[in-house]
Amino acid sequence: MATYEMGRQPFGLASPAAWLRNAGIEVTCVDLARERLRDDSVTQAQLVAFFLPMHMATRLAVPVIRKIRSLKPSAHLCVYGLYAVLNESLLHELGVHSVLGAEFESDLEALAIALREGTPPPQPTADTLLPHLAFKVPDRRGLPPPTRYATLHDSTGATRCVGYTEASRGCRHTCRHCPIVPVYKGRFRIVPVNIVLADIRNQVEMGVRHITFGDPDFFNGPVHAIKVVQRLADTYPDLTYDVTIKIEHLLAHAKYLATLRDTGCAFVTSAVESFDSHVLEILNKGHTPRDIERAVAACRTAELVLTPTFVAFTPWTTLESYCAYLQAIASLDLVDAVAPIQLAIRLLLPEGSSLLTHKEVAEVVGEFDKSMLSYSWFNADPRVDALQAEVIGLVGQHGTASRRAIFEKIWTLAHERAALHCPPVVRNTQARTAIPYLNEPWYC
Repeated sequence: MATYEMGRQPFGLASPAAWLRNAGIEVTCVDLARERLRDDSVTQAQLVAFFLPMHMATRLAVPVIRKIRSLKPSAHLCVYGLYAVLNESLLHELGVHSVLGAEFESDLEALAIALREGTPPPQPTADTLLPHLAFKVPDRRGLPPPTRYATLHDSTGATRCVGYTEASRGCRHTCRHCPIVPVYKGRFRIVPVNIVLADIRNQVEMGVRHITFGDPDFFNGPVHAIKVVQRLADTYPDLTYDVTIKIEHLLAHAKYLATLRDTGCAFVTSAVESFDSHVLEILNKGHTPRDIERAVAACRTAELVLTPTFVAFTPWTTLESYCAYLQAIASLDLVDAVAPIQLAIRLLLPEGSSLLTHKEVAEVVGEFDKSMLSYSWFNADPRVDALQAEVIGLVGQHGTASRRAIFEKIWTLAHERAALHCPPVVRNTQARTAIPYLNEPWYC
């Protein structure tokens, strides 16, 4: 069962479904983001497993877990995914029996078999060694079709049905704010090319014309990644795709950027997070403001669209630094490449976050809020928290406006709140191709 996966068909249901069906287990997949929960699907279930890949999905799952406990008290409740591990204690309090960590498919299969056979279910812990799985092609039967999920608006204005797959899992890096780090601990796993291509083929047959590669960093294994996209382009030359790549990898592996362009990459997402050196150091991002400028230039040289994501509001944000952040976006001509929600995102401190051990975070962190599934914090300047609330209100209020129009409203608001002179937003005078984008942008 899935509650939210950023507007895409849940890979985290399709992948374990293949394992379970291969073991002779009867499987029903339910994506609550696109369909209603039928009581009969719960009352007939011996095992109910929730996929919790992100913060929002976990918050949405909490009331559903309570409902299922009421509908079928005898059902074995299981959670798996990054945020399952991070919220293990709270989920056990809710009545969850099993919490599975990274590379969960084999553990979920073993649990289902044990329940079927009446033997004591295994109880893997977060400290279990990261397994090397023999990956299977995801089984998407029973899920809503891809046409019911997000679409890509490409540079011509046309729309494309979007699919999703993963060429690798985990991440070799240890950014302190990232939920992957406490679970994978700097490790990653490669998915064989033939498995990736078979999953894409199945989705193409369902009408998909664009693939999102959900790897936390597509260039964790750059040689493998390039093999995947070259095979993809050879097999489906009209298919486009998007990937996520760290700033430091865009620079270290710049020689591959032209290959991404030539194989159909519509855009590259990169977690820039901040233009503030101090914030970047606290987050352990591995790049500097100058590196960001170089990566933007490298992508432009390769004619690749770079789509940055940010943590716009942190305990160290000031009214002046937020204005400087907006100025950096404008100066780098990224206004049209940034989804408006990125201008409003506030630093999240979930249970288990590596940031909680940093001395500067310890100075500002408050109590754990069970309703929000995160630790509270407040900026030393309450005007900054008030600005964040206003910005997110603006984004919600003007959802159908252009990115530039929303940016300009936020630009004016921020300068007014900081009592700074408000110059006009820098505009690029060169004609630009429209920026491709997904109609359900990425955020936690």
